[in-house]
Amino acid sequence: MKFLIWLLLLPSAIFAQSLVQYVDPLIGTAPATTESARKHSEAGSELKGQNFPGVGRPFGMTQWTPETRTTEDKCISPYYYNDEFITGFRGTHWMSGSCTQDYGSATLMPFVSEGIDTLKRRPSSRFNHQNESSSPVHYSVLLEDFGINAELAGSVRSGMMRFNYPDGKESYLYIRVNSEEKQGKVLIDKQKNEITGYNPVFRIYQGMGKPAGFSGYFVIQCDRPFKEVSQIRTDQQLVVSFGKEKNIKVRIGTSFTSLDAARKNLNSEIPDWNFDKLVKTSENEWNETLGKIKVKNSSHDDLVKFYTALYHCYQLPRIASDIDGSYQGFAQDTLIHKAVGFDYYDDFSMWDTYRALHPLMTILEPKRSLDMVKSLVAKAQQGGWMPIFPAWGSYTAAMIGDHVSTMISDAYLRGITEFDTKTAYHFMRQNAFDQPTTEEYKDGKGRRALPSYLQKGYIPLEDSVWEAFHKREQVSRTLEYALDDYALSQFANKLGKTDDYNVLLKRSKNYVNVIDPSTGYARGRYADGKWIEPFNPLVKTNYITEGTPFQYTWYVPQDVPGLIMLLGEHKAFIKRLNEFFEGGYYWHGNETDQQAPYLYALAGEPAKTAALVQKIIDEEYGIGPGGLSGNEDAGQMSAWLVCSMIGFYPVCPGKPEYVTGTPAFDEVRIKTSSKAKPFVIKAIRDKSKSPNFGNITLNGLPVKGNIIQHQQIVTGGELTFRQ
Repeated sequence: MKFLIWLLLLPSAIFAQSLVQYVDPLIGTAPATTESARKHSEAGSELKGQNFPGVGRPFGMTQWTPETRTTEDKCISPYYYNDEFITGFRGTHWMSGSCTQDYGSATLMPFVSEGIDTLKRRPSSRFNHQNESSSPVHYSVLLEDFGINAELAGSVRSGMMRFNYPDGKESYLYIRVNSEEKQGKVLIDKQKNEITGYNPVFRIYQGMGKPAGFSGYFVIQCDRPFKEVSQIRTDQQLVVSFGKEKNIKVRIGTSFTSLDAARKNLNSEIPDWNFDKLVKTSENEWNETLGKIKVKNSSHDDLVKFYTALYHCYQLPRIASDIDGSYQGFAQDTLIHKAVGFDYYDDFSMWDTYRALHPLMTILEPKRSLDMVKSLVAKAQQGGWMPIFPAWGSYTAAMIGDHVSTMISDAYLRGITEFDTKTAYHFMRQNAFDQPTTEEYKDGKGRRALPSYLQKGYIPLEDSVWEAFHKREQVSRTLEYALDDYALSQFANKLGKTDDYNVLLKRSKNYVNVIDPSTGYARGRYADGKWIEPFNPLVKTNYITEGTPFQYTWYVPQDVPGLIMLLGEHKAFIKRLNEFFEGGYYWHGNETDQQAPYLYALAGEPAKTAALVQKIIDEEYGIGPGGLSGNEDAGQMSAWLVCSMIGFYPVCPGKPEYVTGTPAFDEVRIKTSSKAKPFVIKAIRDKSKSPNFGNITLNGLPVKGNIIQHQQIVTGGELTFRQ
């Protein structure tokens, strides 16, 4: 593989300063090579990182990617490393690392043909990874069957492609909208030398198959005149010819509101045809973004792991507003709204990202975090309920829990406070206390199975939760609602809602209702209080989400001391944790137990946390295309790695604190804001090469309980690990 070969051509001084050089977007585009992925994955898609080699900007509306699959179907990423053919270059809205859907996308494919009249299928070409180069700012590949070199670069809402065709053959460009419902359209304006189109978006999960109420719009401009090949034309595709022109550049603007908006986005972001300048501008922005965490004294492989992970943390949620702030209303709201003073975001894979990605962003990106919170509050105002997993402008009920409320509460507790807290709390409380109408519930609004939860303090096995993508999963829902209640209780307390605080804090103890004290495992329970029989904590079951009872037993981050007591106090707790990890039952490739390695530190045994964290970094993350141990899940897998490699992890969203682990680098410098001094992490090692550090100090004072506070990080200081 030519890894960033184009960067090697830059002056050495620039190359040496560039952090982009350590980012390999191809990581996570092939089946996982780790043992835990092979052991625990229950579906073929879970064996894959589900990433794609995206080119663009941090949190960009549209990413630009090579395409090896032509569909927008669920669980199909646009690109897979092991595929043999390139089918085009796509402006994609795929949720990075997910098992959801692409939507509103369009694809361009350059090709040559000596008999265009005989073109009976979509053009595609074989490619070789030796002739492929991928970075966040530039992608190139040789289309072997056509002898065409294709390059991609991008901005936030627009992109540019550069095609070098072979001599002596007619140069063609194939354009299609990727509408599975065949409702998209592509149009041509010869006078403007412009191609336009749109691809209507449809919902999956709740509201499956219904229109989402908006389209992906695109405007394509070419730097050379073209003529249409009329016999290829359908509503969803067309072909244009550039004659014998050899070098062609194409600019594409995108929007979710209109063609005019797509054109304005393009003219604002890419006003000229200077491809190399666009690449350089992108490189500068990515270097500034990645440079918010600078590390030193590490191996090249660790730098690639780290900065690729940090790049993946900046994929989602995506900016969904135009350059002027316009955005499509949420859910049934068909109006075009204006985000004033903030960027409007969509596609929150919240079941994944509330755990570590959003807490990490409160450190690195407080302004963007605020914009994300404002976006979620706007969705609630427009749709009538706080969404839980908002994507493609819709309610979804895609996953369990109520983690938008947890994310907002956590952001507030970490100092992200300049939003309409009164409105936010109204809708967050509504989710936690009120039941939507039948039609609202079917549309994905409100907590699933809330009446059972409120009545029993847990969701009994008789409540099968049919109106959701994930059916049943009663024990996991109970455990996750208990955390959500805790986070919301802390928000309520800050706002002076004392009665709500007391009720919610009590509900946060509901985990005790689904962890059987006689066995020490999370376990299904009937309405009459009896535990399910037979019972095997090591086997996946339908009352647990994507895992086993053993894996979900550790999902009590809000009350680890209480969990310790429930499992038989300290000695029994440590024994059970030992059984979990030593028996190979931990599954890093899914999020349900990713906090578990840090529970040792909270139980007073930080050396075991350090050893496990180092083992996971070494074994569950790699530098090849198969280097992710399961779905990337919108940045959560990478956020775990980023946090763990710098030395701390946010075990409990809703508590503005982090649990210390083991830093992978000798020094880390975190830029939290332009006003604060940096937060510096130093690792002073002896010759033992042990991951354990027996002495941890913050600004010269001992760190108590292996916990540091968020405010201590963002105000700057020095965290020192000594062996």
